[in-house]
Amino acid sequence: AIPSGEDERQGAIKRFSAMWSSLRRGKRDSDGQYFFEYLVVVSLKKTKDSNNYEPQITYQFPKVNGMARFQKEEEEKTLKAITLFCFPEGINWAPLTEYHSETFSFVLTEIDGSRRNGYCRRLLPGGKGARPPEAYCIISSVACFGLFSKIFDEVEKRRQISMAMIYPFMQKLREAPFPAPGNTVEIKSFIPESGTEIISLTRPLDSWLEHVNFATLFGCLTDEEVLLVFAAAVLERRIVFLADELGTLSQVIHAVAALLYPFTWQHTFISIVPEILIDVVMAPTPYLLGVQKHLLDMVTDQSDLLVVDLSEDKKETFIVAIGDEGSILPPKLQTEILEALKNRQKASTGEELNRVVSEAFLHFFVKTVGHYSSYVKYGGDRGVFEKRSFYKAIESKTTRHFVKKFIQTQMFDLFIQEVEQQQPGPQQGENHAGGQIHVSHTGTNISVQCHAES
Repeated sequence: AIPSGEDERQGAIKRFSAMWSSLRRGKRDSDGQYFFEYLVVVSLKKTKDSNNYEPQITYQFPKVNGMARFQKEEEEKTLKAITLFCFPEGINWAPLTEYHSETFSFVLTEIDGSRRNGYCRRLLPGGKGARPPEAYCIISSVACFGLFSKIFDEVEKRRQISMAMIYPFMQKLREAPFPAPGNTVEIKSFIPESGTEIISLTRPLDSWLEHVNFATLFGCLTDEEVLLVFAAAVLERRIVFLADELGTLSQVIHAVAALLYPFTWQHTFISIVPEILIDVVMAPTPYLLGVQKHLLDMVTDQSDLLVVDLSEDKKETFIVAIGDEGSILPPKLQTEILEALKNRQKASTGEELNRVVSEAFLHFFVKTVGHYSSYVKYGGDRGVFEKRSFYKAIESKTTRHFVKKFIQTQMFDLFIQEVEQQQPGPQQGENHAGGQIHVSHTGTNISVQCHAES
C-alpha cells in the first residue's frame, strides 16, 4: 500500500534523514578527526600610543611547529582573522567591572573553498577592579555548536579557578575520539577541592542539524517573517541581519543557511562582520551577513537587499526590502510550511524543535524539485540534466514559476553538476509503480521518496 498524507510526508523525510546521517557518520568517523585543531586566548591589550585596545593572541594550544614558510604565512593570516572575529567591535573598548559571558561562532573560508568553524566564548577574567574581557576561541573542522558551548562552560569554570586549569582539560579533550552521532564521549578532569569530574559530551543523533539552533531564529522572527527571509535566501539574494548580541547573529545566520538543506549556500557567509570589514556590504554578489546594530547607518544606504532587524526593541523587522519577497514561494506551499511549523509547539527538546523546522522546509524542496533525477539522462561517462523538460513537467503554474528561478541559482546548479557526474545506480530514475518517484543523489547523500507533485 502506498502511504499518503502526513504518513507519506514523514516517511519520505525519515528515509532522507536516515540516509544522510548514516553516510555522514561513516565519512566523519573514518577521518579519525580531533574535536578541535587548536585553542587560542585573545586578550585586549592597550596600544602604546593611545588609550585604544587591540586584540592580540596571548596563548595558543597546541603550538603549531614545523610548517613551511607559505604555511606559516597562511596561518598568521588565519590567526589575525581570529582576533578580528573575537572582537569585531574594533578598538573602542574600556575596562569593565561586570560582563555577561557570551558564546558565538564564525566561519573561516580557506583559499580552496573549504571551511573551518570558529567557536568563541567572551568573558571577564578573574581579578579585582575594571578590566577588559578576553576571548577563548576554538578552531575546528567540526560543526557542532551545542557541543562546543558545553566545552566552553567547562573552560569558563576552570578559568575562574586558574588559567592553568584550562589546558589539562583541553589536552584530554584533544586526545579523546570524536563521537559518532548519538554517541557520548567522557572526559575525566581534575579540579582542586572537587576532585576528578567526568564530563559527558553527546552528539545529537541528527548530525546534520548539530550546528543549528532554530529556537533563536523563531524567537526573533514570526513564522511569516522567517518565510520571507527563506524566500530571499533561496533565490540567493543579499541579506543582512542586525542585532546587538553576537550570539544572536551567529545562531540566526547559521539557522537560515540550514533552512536551505539539502542545498548549500555557496556565496559570501560571514556570521559576524568585524567593523573594519563593513565595506563587504557593498559587494554586488549574494551574501548572508551578520552586522552589529550600531553599524546600521553603514548598511541602510544600500538597495536591492533585505535588511532584517533581530533586536527586541525593533520598530520594524525589515528595514530594507525589495518588496516581492512574499510572492516568491508558491502560495499553497507557503501554507503547508506554516502548517508544518505549528508542530514545533509539541517539541519538548531543542533537538525535536530542530527536526520539526528542518522537515517543514525539506518537504518544500521535495515537492518542488524532488523529481529531478527523472530528468538526468545518462550516456557515456556522465549524465545530462534536461532543465527545460524538468520544469515544464510541473503542472502548477506558481510552482513552475518558482522552479524556473530556483534552477538558475548557484546552489541548484552545483547540486545538479554533482548529480551529472555520478554513475547511474540501480535506484536512479523513475519508478512509475504506485506513482512514486525515487530520488537518489549519492554525491550529496540524498535519498528521498515522494509522490510526484503537480
